[in-house]
Parts: sequence; C-alpha cells; structure tokens
Amino acid sequence: MLSISTRWAKRTPNLQMHFCCFSTREGGRSSSSSLRRRHPPHCSGEESLAQPATMAEAASAERAALLLPGLPDEISIWEILVGLPPKALLRCRAVCRAWRRATSTRDFLLAHHARQPALPLLYIYNCVGNNIRSLDIIPFDRRARVAADDQLRPVARLCQAPFCAMASCDGLLLCFTNDCCYALCNPATRQYARLRFLPGSVPLGVYSHSPTGKYRLLLYRFATGPGPDAQGGTFVLVLGSGQPPRSIGCPDARELLSIPSVLFRGGLHWHKEQNERIVVFDTTTELFRHMRVPVVFFSRCTNLFEMDGMLGVSSFNYAAATIDIWMAQDYKSEVWSNKYHVELPVAELTARFGRFNTRGFGVVASSDGHLLMLLKFSDWLLQVDMDGKLVASFHCKGLAYTRFCLKQTLVSHTFFPALQRYVVNAKPFI
Repeated sequence: MLSISTRWAKRTPNLQMHFCCFSTREGGRSSSSSLRRRHPPHCSGEESLAQPATMAEAASAERAALLLPGLPDEISIWEILVGLPPKALLRCRAVCRAWRRATSTRDFLLAHHARQPALPLLYIYNCVGNNIRSLDIIPFDRRARVAADDQLRPVARLCQAPFCAMASCDGLLLCFTNDCCYALCNPATRQYARLRFLPGSVPLGVYSHSPTGKYRLLLYRFATGPGPDAQGGTFVLVLGSGQPPRSIGCPDARELLSIPSVLFRGGLHWHKEQNERIVVFDTTTELFRHMRVPVVFFSRCTNLFEMDGMLGVSSFNYAAATIDIWMAQDYKSEVWSNKYHVELPVAELTARFGRFNTRGFGVVASSDGHLLMLLKFSDWLLQVDMDGKLVASFHCKGLAYTRFCLKQTLVSHTFFPALQRYVVNAKPFI
C-alpha cells in the first residue's frame, strides 16, 4: 500500500521513478476511473449483483480497481500522470494496459498538453567537418527544479536538418528543410510529413481554427502570371482536407515573410522593424487588422512574446546596446507600458565569449512567470537578467536560437496521415 499526498505529487517532477514499485501483474488488475465499477452479471431474465461476502473483500476489490492502490484515480490521473513530461508519460504507459488506457484518451492528452510549459526553441546542428549531418530539437528549460544536464536535452533528432523553423503551434513545428521544401513535424510523437503548396507559396503561420477545430496554414503566394488562377495574395489551407488553398486577399501580407509570428488571444501577431503597426491575423474570422506599437523602433531589432496573459515587445538598440521591454497593459485599448530598460555589457561579454550575434537575442517568458533574456555570442548562449548581469552561460558548437517556443503535445492529429510522405517514428527522425 502506497500513500501519496496531492502536495507531494505536484512537487515531484520525476514520478516515473516512483511508479516502478508497482508490478505489471498488479497493474493488470486495475482500470481507468471510467471503468472502476465492473458491470454486474445477468442471470436468466433477472439481474443479480455479486456482493462481497465481507467488508474486507469489498475493500480488496476497490483496491484492485485503482490505478495506484490507496490513491483515488482522480489524483493519480489528473494530478500526477497529467503533469509528467511527454517522455516520462510514454514510459508510464508501458506499466500496464490500464495505465495506457487512462493516459490515451483525448481529454487526458489535451489536459496534459495544457500542463506543459512553453519553452524557448533551440537547435543544435551536428556537423562532420563542414557538413550538417543531423539536427537536435531542444526546448530550453531553465526552470528551477530542472537539473543542469536536462536544461538543453534534445526531445528529437532529425537526420534532414531544416534551415529554420517557420512557425510553432500546439507542439507542431513548421520547418523549411534543406531540400527547399516545407514540412510539419511533432517532436513528441515523432510524426513528420511534407507539405505541398501552390507554386510560389510561402507559409506565414500555422494555427487552430476554433470554430471547426481544424489546423490551418496561412500562406502568401507570389503572382505567377496574369490569369486569375495565378494571382498573388494570401491563402488559407486546411491541413489534410485535400482541398486547394482558399484566397482571402490581402496582397500586402508580403511584408510578413521571414518575420516570426506569435499566437496570442486567438490571433497571429507580427512586427516588422521600423513599422508603426503590429499586424494581427484573427484566426477565427480569418481577417487582418493592425494595432499600434508603443514607440516607433528605428535601427532596432524587435521581437514579440507573451507573459502572464499579456503581449510583450522587446527591442534591441544596436548603437546603445540596450534592450527595452514593453507590455500591453490594456490589449484592447492598445495601452503599453515600459517595464524594463536593460543596458547590456556587450564589450565585456564579447571579450569573454566572442562575437555578438545581433540577431541572436530574444526575450521570452518562463513558466514561472519570469522573463528570460537570451543572447547569442559565437558558440555561447547567455542568459542575462533584467539588470544586464550574466546569469548562466552554455557553450555548444552549432547552437542556433529561434524566436519560437515549443509546448509539447502527445495529442494525435487526424490530418497527419493525409499529408505527403507521412511517417511516424521513422526517418528523418533518428
């Protein structure tokens, strides 16, 4: 008999280690909470319930129906298992069929995805000589309870390295591959497929369309001729539908190419340098609009992020080596406030870590509600606090920083098998 409190369950990150004390034979008698009560037997026209002869037998039967003896399934499933990292949860599924059933329902997987942190997405290019042989997908995890060796631990490795990530949404990564094609992958489930567009099309983002529950791609298409079928503009493609992309107009969306987007409050947001407006695409109505930025950033590199339910924008001033961070205090009224002004010791850090990559900076929110400011110096990734002081440094050759976050998911999407060259747990995954 094992007694586990809810408070202990929430504070223990590696629970799969504790689950090993239960044998597969014992777990084989258990079932999920939805199957806890067994159906009564039926006898020739009248129902009879098999009652335990004693209270001891009743208690024994109840224990046999639990995933973890002595602990209600509501706690073991919805407080413990739902909070495990994806890889740990997959290992727990091997304990017994009951654990696998309980952790494979769509409701559970959606709740599990909601518990996962959105972590900064990094790459590590593994090279032999000057040739890239593989690429590691890494969610940078700087939470306090995470061991140092796990902070840059890859969640997947690809033998066909993408040049860059184009978008990230609900654990899905949209990538531009080394053979000039586009692909969609889920690192947690190891699903991968190619994407086929109209000629001259470039993806701007991927999103979930809430009225239909379908995942869609937002595309920009260059004009390829004078005919109506060859005109440029913005298109929407429903993943896995087999239908051609649908035109929604907006030829000005060309300016959004190669700009990272942030999904916030049901809208894709982009900000182009030296632009007075943030472009917003409402993923429900599928219409574009604009919102103003706090100031006009000239000669600065900017990026958008989300923290504590607020939209943020950070800007790096090349000449002054400073970073300003603004938060939308009132999103609907477009009211911004300046939260931080950070002076970076660029000269000191350059002397210690090598050349500063002015495009390799980003401000992202951690799962504990704090801002992480990341800088790229040669083969080093540096974390700097809001006072400009160095917090941590990570040396890794071939490390690349993106401005996207990865929130892992084990949810199965029906559109994947309908895509081109679909594979699961196979090449290009290693």
